[in-house]
Amino acid sequence: MLVTRPSHQADKLARLIAEANGEPVLFPALAIEPPSDPARVKDLLLGLQTFDLAIFVSGNAVNHALALLDSTWPPGVVVAAVGDASAAALRRHGIVDVIVPSGNADSESLLAALQLNDLHGKRVLILRGEGGRELLAEQLRLRGAAVTYAECYRRARASTDPEAIISRWKRGRLHAVTVMSGETLDNLQAMLEPGGRQLLRATPLFVPHASIAERAGRIGIAEVVVTPPGDEGMVRGLRAWFSLGSG
Repeated sequence: MLVTRPSHQADKLARLIAEANGEPVLFPALAIEPPSDPARVKDLLLGLQTFDLAIFVSGNAVNHALALLDSTWPPGVVVAAVGDASAAALRRHGIVDVIVPSGNADSESLLAALQLNDLHGKRVLILRGEGGRELLAEQLRLRGAAVTYAECYRRARASTDPEAIISRWKRGRLHAVTVMSGETLDNLQAMLEPGGRQLLRATPLFVPHASIAERAGRIGIAEVVVTPPGDEGMVRGLRAWFSLGSG
């Protein structure tokens, strides 16, 4: 089972797959790098106390932002996270009072969780990677919030050599691909030569969100399975599909 998460984030999913009697094959298709303008991020973090709400869109945003924070988190700034993984990363940094959606780990679910909050005239800081979806900021602005981005990291295509996994694929020893984001899927396809792309299209793809499944359908992947969010959800989906044991 191909694990395409960044190398520093792949261990947990690989371990869970192994515990479920699957064989993880690590192939990072996404790399996480420092931001283009760390000085701007640090300036925004220095002014944290001027914001009413800070939203972390990923665990990478948590780790990279808080590595640049030179002080403790201001008590008056409410914290929200797009999903459980981001909330868990915040807890590891000592921030435990976090608004987190109970459904999917996406902007839509967080917007629903914030539905009752009065955001008119509030200052909101969204901590994220460079680029990405604009839905969250757009909807918060429609609710009257003033939104600022702190772009804490960059996503890049990994430099992993695909030769070994293509060889494994051709020998019939790669039975599933796991992808956690649309950008990872785009990178994976770009990293493969035409024969490898044919193998990708013919292999079941497991993703945690319907938007990634739609993207996969557009590039011709025949079988796409949408799993619950997170590493645990991904493995539940794999277990159900392959009838894997409980380890």
